[in-house]
Amino acid sequence: MPSTSFTGDAVFWVQVDKVHPNPYQPRREFDEDKLRALAESIRMYGILQPLTVTRQEVFREDGGMIVEYELISGERRLRASKIAGLSQVPVLIRSGEEGGLLKLEMAIIENLQREDLNPVDRARSFERLSKEFGLKQHQISEKIGKSREYVSNSMRILLLPDEMITALEEGRISEGHTRPLLMLSEKPEEQIVLFKEILTKKLTVREAEAASRRVATDRVRKRAKYLDPAILELERRFNETLGTRVKIERTNDTGGVVTIDFFSSEDLQVLFSRIKDVSSIQLPNNNDNQQPVINNQLPVDDRTDIEKDKEENEDIYSLKNFAI
Repeated sequence: MPSTSFTGDAVFWVQVDKVHPNPYQPRREFDEDKLRALAESIRMYGILQPLTVTRQEVFREDGGMIVEYELISGERRLRASKIAGLSQVPVLIRSGEEGGLLKLEMAIIENLQREDLNPVDRARSFERLSKEFGLKQHQISEKIGKSREYVSNSMRILLLPDEMITALEEGRISEGHTRPLLMLSEKPEEQIVLFKEILTKKLTVREAEAASRRVATDRVRKRAKYLDPAILELERRFNETLGTRVKIERTNDTGGVVTIDFFSSEDLQVLFSRIKDVSSIQLPNNNDNQQPVINNQLPVDDRTDIEKDKEENEDIYSLKNFAI
């Protein structure tokens, strides 16, 4: 980071209305409650750390001149000072004409040090450094004192669909949730399913990562030439009927395992109810190319009375009949 040169390293008091916000401020949202709390602190103790500004001389049409100041860092303190009703604020005036790169760089560094940037604002600020000023990721990492991977992972957040970015900004998902979502970038349908599961089922980051890995595994599995298309179709219908991921795997010519994802005891009860509501599921024969059929009509019962009596004593809906 370039060395800082101030006008005599002195603190000046300037009028609040003459200080203009930094146009390169990376933060878009400021928490009003926190601003009011800071304003109350400023009323009691004053501003403990001066704002950093540049000084600009603006010539008017009548030939006169006015002096204005532009923020480099300290926008939260400026906003809170206005709420507190201060007429003047202490500033350090940075000498010389400062370029946009330096203003953005200092604003980012201040916010990172205070941990005031949300993940989306941070990603957008890195993107501005890259696109507007042509900095490489390793150069950005050097300037902010973070690893190149930190910069790269932050910028990847912006590859997510807008609704997911908005959810992250609003705190409905965490930054950790973006990793499993990004793993499904080439599978948009599965990505949106996982996103909705994170929101509705309150999945933890670990649960979301496990679900994302299963999707990746299934993708490889479904490319296998030996996999029966009828089984894939039946999986799809199971997914639609039960509202969760279902995987069917044959272990031999006549049997196999059905795996059903669930994330809580409540989920399990819902699945149990839905399974009971499915009237009939017909699995196609291995030698039959016919697609699997799910219908709402009961098949004709051609069993003998002895066979019926025998099955009535069995719990055909027991969870032991499913591998979950």
